Amino acid sequence: MKVAASGTWFPDEGSRMPAGEVHAWEPGQNQTACGIPLKRAGLHRFPHVDFTDTDPVTGGSADAVRWSCPRCQAATGGRRGGKRWTRSDPRP
Repeated sequence: MKVAASGTWFPDEGSRMPAGEVHAWEPGQNQTACGIPLKRAGLHRFPHVDFTDTDPVTGGSADAVRWSCPRCQAATGGRRGGKRWTRSDPRP
């Protein structure tokens, strides 16, 4: 999944990076993973940035990210921090 964001910023290297509110987006689709239409919401597409890179805890492209959509994170199977839930003692 790639990134769609509400804003854009340019670091010293000169490449365009996402800023503000970020959502997961699949290239070729007209909406985000959580169902928001890109054009109507005014979101910019970033096909060169992976959605996992916009996590402020671990990502390298998250310097100007203010909010990451929790519904998009759930749709991509990721969670902020911690490990995934597993059943430790399943019933037979």
